Amino acid sequence: MRPLLSLAALALLTAPLPALACSVVAGYRVPTNLELVERSELILLGTVTPGASASDSLAEQTIAIEPVEALKGAMPAGPVILPAMLDTGGEVELSNPYELREPHPQTLAGACVRYVFPRGSRVLFFLDREDGQWREAGGPFSRSAEDVLTDDAPWLQTVRFYIEVAKLPEADRAAALAARRDELGALGDDPVAQLIAADIDRQLGGPNAPMGEPLPPVPGHPQEWDRPSGGGDAPADEAGEAADEAAGDPDAPRADR
Repeated sequence: MRPLLSLAALALLTAPLPALACSVVAGYRVPTNLELVERSELILLGTVTPGASASDSLAEQTIAIEPVEALKGAMPAGPVILPAMLDTGGEVELSNPYELREPHPQTLAGACVRYVFPRGSRVLFFLDREDGQWREAGGPFSRSAEDVLTDDAPWLQTVRFYIEVAKLPEADRAAALAARRDELGALGDDPVAQLIAADIDRQLGGPNAPMGEPLPPVPGHPQEWDRPSGGGDAPADEAGEAADEAAGDPDAPRADR
């Protein structure tokens, strides 16, 4: 994974947001984008609208996702309610439309998942059910909620392809990935094709490397991810990697999504 922002810089960038944090055990793996597609029950393209906001506590706030298209799973009959906050002050940036490797910067801010969204943004959500409620899938540092404002957004194109790959027998997937990578790679004058080809190549590289030692949770805001990745379990934590980089450790482990 490319070098992360320092913890101090992250704190400054996210000062107005709630002080949430997650704590994960060492050895977790951030899911690759293909793994994220495979593990998610519902991949939903939707528009962010206001939900409930009874207090300043994230646990008591929600957003409502107006469904546009279900790329995987059943199309919801109505709005999907998700525990998250609505950005009303323009403090949260949109996803970089040409970034296919890193998650939204807010996932590096302590909560390990994105939890604030601009009203009206069109977002591609990866979701799982937990106790009858929808939650972001993939676990810490995954690309579970990225803005895709156009129908030809590179992330949207990439996910559609991975959904088709995930339907194939496992023995046939590598060949399908390699063929598409080479096809796109041959389009040397198309920078978006090169971005997608590079991400496909990362999927061919297999699972991400395990992360380093976890950071301790923020007192009063524990959010444990205590299962190793694999199958449908929560993936690796990169918090230890961020801490190592902030400390200037040249031997700190790196991940490549």
